[in-house]
Formats: sequence, structure tokens, C-alpha cells
Amino acid sequence: MFPKDWFAWGDYTLTADTTTVHSGKFSGKIKATKAGSFGSIGYRIPANYEGTSIQLEGYMKLKNVANGFGGLLIRIDDDQKSIAFDNMESQHIKDTKDWQHYSITLPYPREAENIFIGGILTGTGEAWFDDFVLTIDGKDVQTLAEKEKPVFKATLDNEFELGSKIDVPKLDEALISNLELLGTVWGFLKYNHPEVCKGNYNWDFELFRMLPNYLKTTNKIERDQILLQWISKYGELDKCTECKKTSPEAFIKPDLSWLNADDLNPELKNKIEYIYQNRCQGKHFYIKKGGAGNPDFSNENIYYSLPSDDDGFQLLALYRYWNMVHYFFPSKYLTDNDWNGVLKEYIPKFINAKNKFEYELASIELIGEINDTHASTSVGFSNVQYKRGNLYPPILTQFIDEQLVVTDYYKPELKGASQVETGDVITHIEGKSINTILDSIRPYYPASNDAAKRRNIAYDILRSNKEQIRIDYISNNQKKAALLPLYEKSALNMRWYKWTDEPCYKLLDGNIGYITLAFIKEEDIALIKETFKNTKGIIIDIRNYPSTFVPFTLGSYFVSSTTPFVKFTKFNLDNPGEFNFTAPLEIPKDAETYRGKLVVLVNEDTQSQAEYTAMAFRAGANTTIVGSTTAGADGNVSSIYLPGGLLTNISGNGVYYPDGTQTQRVGIIPDVEVTPTIEGLKKGRDEVLEKAIEVINE
Repeated sequence: MFPKDWFAWGDYTLTADTTTVHSGKFSGKIKATKAGSFGSIGYRIPANYEGTSIQLEGYMKLKNVANGFGGLLIRIDDDQKSIAFDNMESQHIKDTKDWQHYSITLPYPREAENIFIGGILTGTGEAWFDDFVLTIDGKDVQTLAEKEKPVFKATLDNEFELGSKIDVPKLDEALISNLELLGTVWGFLKYNHPEVCKGNYNWDFELFRMLPNYLKTTNKIERDQILLQWISKYGELDKCTECKKTSPEAFIKPDLSWLNADDLNPELKNKIEYIYQNRCQGKHFYIKKGGAGNPDFSNENIYYSLPSDDDGFQLLALYRYWNMVHYFFPSKYLTDNDWNGVLKEYIPKFINAKNKFEYELASIELIGEINDTHASTSVGFSNVQYKRGNLYPPILTQFIDEQLVVTDYYKPELKGASQVETGDVITHIEGKSINTILDSIRPYYPASNDAAKRRNIAYDILRSNKEQIRIDYISNNQKKAALLPLYEKSALNMRWYKWTDEPCYKLLDGNIGYITLAFIKEEDIALIKETFKNTKGIIIDIRNYPSTFVPFTLGSYFVSSTTPFVKFTKFNLDNPGEFNFTAPLEIPKDAETYRGKLVVLVNEDTQSQAEYTAMAFRAGANTTIVGSTTAGADGNVSSIYLPGGLLTNISGNGVYYPDGTQTQRVGIIPDVEVTPTIEGLKKGRDEVLEKAIEVINE
């Protein structure tokens, strides 16, 4: 267990040692587990200090360090990359050494955003670290006053916080087209114009300021002149000497095809092209890179107290979301509908929303257009959630063979009250057929694929604000009806109903190891390797969300050599809309390689980190994936707020196999496809697990 807020980098074993210390109660210990890799214990400090020089001092002890080195480290980042770094590699400190004092000194960059300090070990052996002191210009950072954060003009503008004062006239085709063009230009300027980039303007409110005149335009000539005057308000741009053309190797290139419209004023077109050629570079007020290179939509005002029917804010929500996806969603090209046509389609839906409920519905439907299971709509959508119901059934359901089937109970003691048995098929709810209900609610459940959409619908379909609902169902080939009681969520322990204190691993008959990642802990991994090293095969169940990140620590046990398993696409902050592939990540070879078969179990509950983990295990030569389509949503999540406090997400990085095969929407495709059957459920069988055992025994 580490001290509070310290974290681990790399693949080695990192612990807090209470016996070998320089002073105090414990030191940080790194023990090599494989040659050629590294381990580091680190701590992040926001760079909220003024100064010109930074120094890290500390004590280090080494034991049998070979083929590498031990050292202190400092890494300083801006909001995009590392800008200063030293880990003492050049000092070649190795072998066995008792506690000694070391230090690193670096220039302290003015643009620093984060400071990372720590200790590092490469090669083989052990290292201990203690008594770190970080100083800037000779003064301990713990005694320094934090520098004042810059105040941006955009944050001082609060003119429209209580309402946009925009009333959009009755829509016709011409006005819809004009509003489509405005939304496209507004978003382009938001992410490309240097003055917006600097935070000199509240770009939401600049929209509200120009809209009244824009809404009065009667022809395209007048429309384009208003746009030209609006752009001119923000001054002439200096020539950009750092703006690079889009890389020919870029996987996704910026889409400015809208500039080719025949009716667009040539002067306006030239003006926009000039801005693009001299666009913002570096730090941006409205967008930055997150920790994993995914988009971080900073400084977006949430407007919790949104008026219930405000044309301006509803239009702003559409513009904001459409442009975020247009420039920063790595899987925009995979959506069912061409994203370029979505903006125009949704203008009437947002403008005609008469109240908060209709606005939430329009937002959910728009969010569903990106076909991403990460695009949740549970936070902030209070009216929709109330409509779905605040009471829940005591049973779990799942779509099997196109039918809604009872699969489990949240609380066994409520089984009798539910009146249904595992394997029963629900055909109607409150007199409506399941297919009719599906058709009516399908657009309001965003998902990458049908498997994930049905999973999410099955979770909600029996919700209500009534204390009981009528269901019609088929049990043992007989048609039946019942009043199903519903309960408060807290009474059902829905999130933890499967939790157990039992180990995450066990030995099955036939000398086969079984591991569920739902409860796995870091300390289990060494025990698993030792316990299962002589088994015929190992089954890893990822029909869940892993409780610990194990792609490298456990994945390395199943590869016979260092093996690439994944690569990403990440956006270019200096060229919004451009995405490029990273180099593939590799699973390092462990000191010992498992020689039996590995079978990994997946289904629609396998999502995000679970899918990433399955990719890591698939890198092994003896791995077989068994089960059914996964959720098809991988890549670090980026959060998006829309006016009214609506929170949703996107998969912020594109995730691919090393050969470029996509995983978004597709998910992890099983080598052997198996799905549960109704008859199997009735008999209490786990048919996916049975197939895994069969594969190992082949």
C-alpha cells in the first residue's frame, strides 16, 4: 500500500516498506520482476509556483541493481507534453549501495502545468527511496505561496447567464440552412481563431450577441455579410509561422468540406481559409489534452439554472455538442449517419423543444447519433430519468433470442414476491408488447452496437413510478400474468448484489484455473501465477468490469515474447480535426510464461477497460476468446457538459489492434461465439463457461 496520493508507473512490484527506511515509518520500495523493463513510484504536484530553478533531493538505497540503474526523477509537463525531464540515467547508479543523498536540478519552465517527482529502477534488483524534498529557487514548495491563476476575459462575461434573450422565428428551410451555416462557422472559430483560443471572449455569449441581426437576414448575400462583419470584430490575425499542414499520414484529416458550398460568398470562404492557415497553436482556453491524450473540454459553462424554454441556449447545446464531435471524436467516421448532415437535422428538434423534458429527449437522441456506448445520459437528465421511473424490479432481465428473459434476482428473498422464475419470458409490460416498447425507446439509448443497446434497455425496461406493474410472461410454455412489485434502488443493492468476499480465483475440475476480474486485486496476481502454473488451462472471466487494471501485470504471463497488442488515434491540438496513430503498445514478456491454454470470456457487459484487457490477453499465442459481442466502447472517456447540467461522455481515443483493425462499435470479436440459451438458464447452466472448459479439453 502506497502513501496517500503516490502512484505507480511501470511493471515492477512497488510497495511501502516499513522495515528498510532512512527515517520515519516507511520508504518506497521497487523490486524488479523482469529484466529490461522499469518501475517508478511517483507523485504529481500542480505547477502553481513562480521560479527559475527546481531541485529534487532524496535518499536512495540499492541492492543488486544490474543491467539498468536507480535514480530520482523529475518530469515537468505543460498541458500537452513533457518539457523538462531527468531520471539520473546518465549517472549509472547501480550495484549495491547503502542509503545515500542524491539530487536533481532543472530549469523551471514558465509554461509548466504539472510537476512529477519520484524514484525509478530499471534492469534487475531492488531500490528504496525516502525523505524527498522539492524546492524551487531553494525554497521548499510546501512553504511557497501559490501563484495567482490568470484571469481570462471570457470568465468575466456574465451578461446572459440568466437567459439568452433569443427568440428564433418560425423555422423554414432557408432559416434552418442559415442556422446550420452559423453553427459550423461558430464551431470553426471556437477551435481555430487565436483570440477565442486565448480566452478573450465568452464564445457562448458572442453567439447570443450576433444572433438577433443574423435571424433577421432575408437572403444569402446579407447573411454572408453579417458573418464577415462578425468575424472582423475579432481583429486581423498575424501570420502563423508554426502552423503545419495536415500530415499526409493522418488517419483522419480536418473536414472543411462545408466551405465548398456553391452559395458561399468567396470573400467569406477566403476569410475562413486564412484563419485556418493562421490558426491557434499551443494552449487553448476551450480544449486541452487529457492525461491519456484524449480531449479535455475545459472551461465550458454548465448553466445549471437554464430557463425551461430558451431558444438560444438550446441552439447553443446543439452547436457545442456537434462541434465537439466534429473536431475531437476519433470515431466520427463510424457513425450510422453522416455527421455533416446531423446538425441541420437537429436544429428543428432543439428549437421546437417546448420544455426541459423535450430538450433532454432531443439531447439524448443527438448523443445517440455518435453510436458510442460510453455516451451515458444518466447525470443531469432528471426529467427523462423521472419519466423512466424511480422504482426498480427485484429481477434482472436480458435479451436472449430476441426475447426479454428473467436471468437473476437482486435479492433472493424477493424471488417469491416477483412471481417469476429464471428463464421466464416477459412478453408485455402494462399491456404493451416488448417489441412495441423497444421501437418507441430505442433512439433514447445511445450505444455502439445492438448488444450494448439491448443490455441498457433491459436494465430500464421494467422501471416505473408505480409501486407495481402488470407483466405478461411465459413460464414452462404457459401464458401467465402478474403484478410485479417495484422498489427503491437503495433497497435492492443493485450495484453490489454479486459482490463476494471469496477469492477471485479457484481451481475447477480437470485441473483448470478460473479467474474473475470483477473482484481481482493487485496482490492476487502473484498468487494466481503460482497456483495455476501447472494447470491444463486458465479461464479469465471478463463478463464484468475489472476491479484492478491488469493488462500488463497479468497479461505478460501469457506471452512468450514482448508483443504489440494495441495502438491509438489521438487528436492534434494544433490542427483540430486531425487524428494520428500512435506507436503500438506492447505486452512485456514475464520472467515465466504460462504454457497451458488461456480462454477469455466476454459478452455485452465487457466494456471499455474490460475490452482493452481482453485485447491484452489476446496477444498470447495460446489465447481463445469465447462468448459474444462486447460493448464496442474503448478509449479513455472524455466528459461533455451541455447547458442545463446535462453530462455525457465520448470515447476520447480511437482504439485499434496493431494491424489497424478497429474495436469501436465492433468490440472484441470472439473466436468461438456462444450465447446463453433460455433452456440453459432454466437449468442453472453457464453455457459460455462450459464451452471454455471444452476448448481447454480439446
